[in-house]
Amino acid sequence: MLRLNEIKLALNHSEADLRAAICATLAIRDDALLSYSLFKRSYDARKKKNILLIYQIDALVSPELETQLLGQLDNLVGVRATPDTGYHFVAQAEPTFPTAQQARPIVIGFGPCGILAALLLAQMGLKPIVLERGQDVRQRTQDTWALWRKRELNPESNVQFGEGGAGTFSDGKLWSQVKDKRHLGRKVLSEFVKAGAPEEILFVSKPHIGTFKLVTMVERIRAEIIHLGGEIRFNQKVSELHRDAPVDGGTGQVTGVTLADGEFLPSRHVVLAIGHSARDSFEMLLAQGVYMEAKPFSIGFRIEHPQSVIDKARFGASAGHPILGSADYKLVHHCKSGRSVYSFCMCPGGTVVAAASEPGGVVTNGMSQYSRNERNANSAIVVGITPEQDYPEHVLAGVDLQRKLERLAFELGGGDYSAPAQLVGDFLNNKPSVNLSAVSASYQPGISLGDLSKALPAFAIEALREAIPAFNKQIDGFSMADALLTGVETRTSSPICIKRGADFQSINTLGLYPAGEGAGYAGGILSAGIDGIKVAEAIALDLLKPDTVSES
Repeated sequence: MLRLNEIKLALNHSEADLRAAICATLAIRDDALLSYSLFKRSYDARKKKNILLIYQIDALVSPELETQLLGQLDNLVGVRATPDTGYHFVAQAEPTFPTAQQARPIVIGFGPCGILAALLLAQMGLKPIVLERGQDVRQRTQDTWALWRKRELNPESNVQFGEGGAGTFSDGKLWSQVKDKRHLGRKVLSEFVKAGAPEEILFVSKPHIGTFKLVTMVERIRAEIIHLGGEIRFNQKVSELHRDAPVDGGTGQVTGVTLADGEFLPSRHVVLAIGHSARDSFEMLLAQGVYMEAKPFSIGFRIEHPQSVIDKARFGASAGHPILGSADYKLVHHCKSGRSVYSFCMCPGGTVVAAASEPGGVVTNGMSQYSRNERNANSAIVVGITPEQDYPEHVLAGVDLQRKLERLAFELGGGDYSAPAQLVGDFLNNKPSVNLSAVSASYQPGISLGDLSKALPAFAIEALREAIPAFNKQIDGFSMADALLTGVETRTSSPICIKRGADFQSINTLGLYPAGEGAGYAGGILSAGIDGIKVAEAIALDLLKPDTVSES
């Protein structure tokens, strides 16, 4: 087949228009085009009065004509042979692993990273054991709703902990800026489609799933892992990591883990996919000598606008077009102070959700369903912070800062998991809010209007007050007085990085594979899934070494 790039057509074009454009690009007659399929579709909305759809198409012609056209590629702009985007293991098509009785690999955490790591290990016949501290996704959903509806927090089963990870209660975004020459992202998306995700995630430029579809999809992947010989245990918190004593300050070797109930599980291959909120696990690993460093993250608020305001600002008269859907945005502002403020995890047609995982703290996040048809758009608006400048005290000082801000938000909200909030106009004019206006609050269990200037450090408040009016130049209406800010957003990424080498193993603990968001190597569902595949492959390669069997 032939891959055609950059076919541009008007938003309301017909199927005949697309077919004609394919034939014109290849300079062939209509009857020579046997069939075609859509590989990617995006849009260019920079000119609101002339929004264009941009296609990548795979076209099928006769073998003789394909050979002829491939010989003329210099004359065919944007045409090449369709590349192989299927998944291929880095070592061999069907690896043959040692048959000796080696300890099964362990995957700690069953979010996107852990799910894909476990799935690939199971597909290779390695029968992983998955340990998830939270509950299965159905029970976890009930526990999460208990916080949203009844103000009852379960510290082990919530937005952060449980089957599916934090991404389950999110917009379900499935795109990434990770360089992906091996098309591992397509492997992730293909597995999601097999599990029931809409096929369109394979070709739209910014695919998403939404919470309800994610729940069913995660259950089906779990069933597939179990069918392939894997074992998945819920409510199983790891309390200790065992390793051989490092020799002369060098590296130790993982030997297994102990669970909170005292059970010991032996293994020389442990995937650490614990997510960015497993603070007690960070403390345990640090105490046991696993090397980690503090890393930058961001803090801020959630901002809500009517989705119609964002749609109009982005799409003009084409707002509401079914192909365009609900509009999103991505904003960055570099402040006079040197700080950067940016939008994060923008959720079109979604809600702001309570995402606390520790008692006495308030954390916000954003969530959308697949339809993205809720009244409001929301996004985090956050300020970048660094360990060198803002929390230099020790490796886990970023965790301490997160806790401090979350507990302060809890107090400002009234001490019952309500979130502190303020109208944008009042925030910019430095006066407390008393009543809501045109934008209703979507956060559950509720908000407490007041003064958000007390919720973050002064430098962050200053940066946000500078950035929000600047964003209005890109999104007309962004700084509207009736828009709503809700605090606080502190879990943008992990505050630590568990350092690993080129072989994906911890730099001072052999057999330990730090992975995903919690270890500092991903930022979203797709990149976490890609990282899960990479660490699973690294384990497989290690098991294929001749000396691995004798050590197991």
